[in-house]
Amino acid sequence: MLGTPDGTVTEIVPSPNVADSAKLYEIDSGVLLRAYRRSEEGGLSVLGVFHSHTHSEAYPSPTDVIQAPDPEWHYVVVSLLDIPTTIRSFHVIDGEIDEEDISL
Repeated sequence: MLGTPDGTVTEIVPSPNVADSAKLYEIDSGVLLRAYRRSEEGGLSVLGVFHSHTHSEAYPSPTDVIQAPDPEWHYVVVSLLDIPTTIRSFHVIDGEIDEEDISL
């Protein structure tokens, strides 16, 4: 997700899940590099990542917490468990999970 310093998402940069797994995700490193280059060119920031949980609630899993590389990022989780879907956003700092308000 690219956007402004206040946290407004202005662009989504899709990435395949190179982990090829239903239990964890891994962003393609080339896509991440292009996102950082695009953010620099456009005066934007890389705000974080989003992914879906197909069979569980919209809350970071233990694997998500371990994989959280940047304490400044927003980690958006979309749950497909129920319809309508649930979307929640979190900061993960030193293994601590803090939910944040979002506005769609």
